[in-house]
Amino acid sequence: MSTAVRGRFAPSPSGRMHLGNLFSALLAWLSVRAAGGTLALRMEDLDPDRCREAYAAQLAGDLAWLGLDWDEGYGKGGPHGPYRQSERTGRYESAFAALEARELVYPCFCTRAERLAASAPHRGEGEHTGACPCRELSAAQRAARAERRRPAWRAAVPDRKVAFTDGVLGPYVENLARDCGDFLVRRSDGVYAYQLAVVADDGAMAVNQVVRGQDLCSSTPRQLWLYEVLGLTPPSFYHVPLLTAPDGRRLSKRDRDLDMGALRARCTPEELVGFLAFLAGQQNRPEPCSAWELAAVFSWEKVPRGEIVVPSSWPGNL
Repeated sequence: MSTAVRGRFAPSPSGRMHLGNLFSALLAWLSVRAAGGTLALRMEDLDPDRCREAYAAQLAGDLAWLGLDWDEGYGKGGPHGPYRQSERTGRYESAFAALEARELVYPCFCTRAERLAASAPHRGEGEHTGACPCRELSAAQRAARAERRRPAWRAAVPDRKVAFTDGVLGPYVENLARDCGDFLVRRSDGVYAYQLAVVADDGAMAVNQVVRGQDLCSSTPRQLWLYEVLGLTPPSFYHVPLLTAPDGRRLSKRDRDLDMGALRARCTPEELVGFLAFLAGQQNRPEPCSAWELAAVFSWEKVPRGEIVVPSSWPGNL
């Protein structure tokens, strides 16, 4: 007997959704609905400086306008709540304590400049491609530095490969120490980092399918390691293509002409869903259709593998 699909859409309410966000949301929704599964909407509002309730409400309204419903989560509740990361700190504290008990985390006293200097080119802030020097500090040295600076905390990753097969990209492998390095699990201000929070949340919510952008594929090996050391069952992963403008730049929330406010002013839900379905390889032409019509014929085999250029001619002056 096959396990029922449990998926989620977990956006950050830090601004209006843009076309790229919608593309991932639609594919996550289609994958769950095509399988007759359950979808949760979780707000990843870890960062108190950027996330706003107004954005969360706006985001939920935009999804509803498109016809992308959800079964549990924001505005609905459910058996795995709360569905806001800002209200799940206790879960992250428990996960952190489990790592600390096994000596799999350590305090990092590096400044931002020191972190960036130690990171490989193009890696994210706070990442290293090896062990941070703070990993080798003695207990006395750590105590002395803690008097002057509040530390962040890093995961002490092993020197080994972690591999998985992505539902879109196929086989993927990284050496945790060489390709990833000791990543942040808690910031110096006490806010838990994305990598730990998303694993704790998906594990607790019994999520067994994660659909997200290809820019997050490199996060997966470290998350699989966290699933393992925390004793959680990992989901299957589908990393979908990123949408780019004709000039090659990646779409972002800064692209106001591509956010939901502009898109809703230009087209109907069916036109927008039909265009996204065309980009996702589910239709031969960008013809208007509903999300539920697509769910009946959805196939991961049709989804392109590489980045997708958004035509400048649709809709309007996109």
